[in-house]
Amino acid sequence: MPKTVLIVDDDPFIRKLIATTLEDVAGFELHEAADGEEALEVADATTPSIVFLDIDMPRRDGISTCAELRRRPAGADATIVMLTAAAGSEYEAGSRAAGADLFLTKPFSPLDLLRLVDELGASLATGAGRLPRATSRSSARQLIGLVS
Repeated sequence: MPKTVLIVDDDPFIRKLIATTLEDVAGFELHEAADGEEALEVADATTPSIVFLDIDMPRRDGISTCAELRRRPAGADATIVMLTAAAGSEYEAGSRAAGADLFLTKPFSPLDLLRLVDELGASLATGAGRLPRATSRSSARQLIGLVS
């Protein structure tokens, strides 16, 4: 059964970057949403393993979407990676409290994304489920091997 990835960002360029980078990763089924409301609908229909979730979006922001995903069966066990343009922002604490697992700061390269997904894929393939929550951005970056 393929692992489902949900990409949620109001910027079509970011969604395309993530989708294009991941489209050749074996065993992943990709879905997209442009805002938090659409994300909840798609998640309920697909039960994603990994959710890339932008923080700053119209209709419903990423933090409230993350919290709602955690309350629903379709998102309770997903690994949620928050996408943010504001490094070290005040949004990080709110995102962690809402149930976010990792953070990826924009702009990011396709290589950064592939490293993160490789780590997530290994975790999911071994049955480990969600990665342990990072307590800070630096520990999250170390966890996924992005620290130089």
